[in-house]
Amino acid sequence: MTTVTKGASAPAWRGGFGRLWTAAVVSRFGDALRNTALPLVAVRLSDEPLVVASVTACGYVPWLLFGLLGGAVADRVDQRRAMWAVDTVRGLLVACFALAVALGHASIPLLIALAFSLTTLQTLFDNASTALLPSLVDRAALGGANARLMTGQQLAGGLLAGPFVPLLLAVAAFMPFAADAVTYLLAAALVASLRIPPPQREPRPAGSTLRAEIREGVGALWRDRTLRAGCLATLLCNIGMGALIATLVLHVTRWLHADNAEYAAAMTAYSLGSFTGGFLAQRIARRVGRVRALLYGGTVQTAALLVMGGVRHLAALLVSMLLLGVMGMVWNVNQVTLMQQRSPEAMVGRMASAFRTASTSGAPIGALLGGAVAHAFGLNGPALLAALLFALAVTSLIPVSKTDVPVVAPHGDATAARVSR
Repeated sequence: MTTVTKGASAPAWRGGFGRLWTAAVVSRFGDALRNTALPLVAVRLSDEPLVVASVTACGYVPWLLFGLLGGAVADRVDQRRAMWAVDTVRGLLVACFALAVALGHASIPLLIALAFSLTTLQTLFDNASTALLPSLVDRAALGGANARLMTGQQLAGGLLAGPFVPLLLAVAAFMPFAADAVTYLLAAALVASLRIPPPQREPRPAGSTLRAEIREGVGALWRDRTLRAGCLATLLCNIGMGALIATLVLHVTRWLHADNAEYAAAMTAYSLGSFTGGFLAQRIARRVGRVRALLYGGTVQTAALLVMGGVRHLAALLVSMLLLGVMGMVWNVNQVTLMQQRSPEAMVGRMASAFRTASTSGAPIGALLGGAVAHAFGLNGPALLAALLFALAVTSLIPVSKTDVPVVAPHGDATAARVSR
């Protein structure tokens, strides 16, 4: 097995990576404000559960419709320009929505249109971001870069943004959306300030189409045995987490007979775990390699889900949620890094989009499955179902656990950002 050499360094903060990190964290903070406030606005407009749920559902649909297209476009264009242009458009859209809320013109169709539009634009932004990062830091430093990005985003979105929403709503209903618009525009300015040359790509063959390029990216992902196994494992895990998250409030308040404060404590434990996992992800990969980091992370999560579904005690829930957060972040950091390191430079966007589209489809499937299982087998059933799916995910990784991408100590200052200062 190839492991990550302990000498591999973290990315340099100065220059491009520091600005990209700041843009990602600021944008995630704004997203968390909007995502928390949006359901509250929806509930004020309608008390029909299906109508309110449709607003959230529209956050998944564009990934299934346009995820592959976003990856193909990201491989064709200048990713930096695509990112700041998308964030500018998203900032203007949210600003217009904030104005509509302020003037009393908000409606469920407008909320659905906003959610759908923002996620559609996100399919290009996220794939462009995944493809851009290897041009800012050396590939040996990608694990540390991804860990810092995800940890910063978790801190901003999972821990800091939550307390601000009630304060902003107390001022006015439109304030969370106005703040989100500002964060988008600030992030766009930071990305636009990156000084990196346009990507050098070989000319596309005559007659090449987006459909053909999408097919090429999907085919490349399928032929990579390690990434194929990782994609299947992530899909299974997302189905399990979709089932768990969709019914977690019922698990806590009805099966455990806990109150809303204890439900909030469980969510906080998960956020704290995710934040901690960001610091551990690269350390674990250095010891065992990225594929085995996924395997061990999935094993711990399986055990945590079994405890959650089998032990009827609040302390068991809190410890389980903490472990799920820690190992979930370890999984995410190493899965994204593995994708970036194993993908040809000209195909990172397409392969990442194929991976993300396939795995993201598991969340809505899991949510529906979780509801059915909770109804048929009891409110702890989704946690046990998730444990089974995580166990299957771990099993699917065993055949490729001896393969890995080496992250060795680079020669010289290979971790310095490749930008003009």
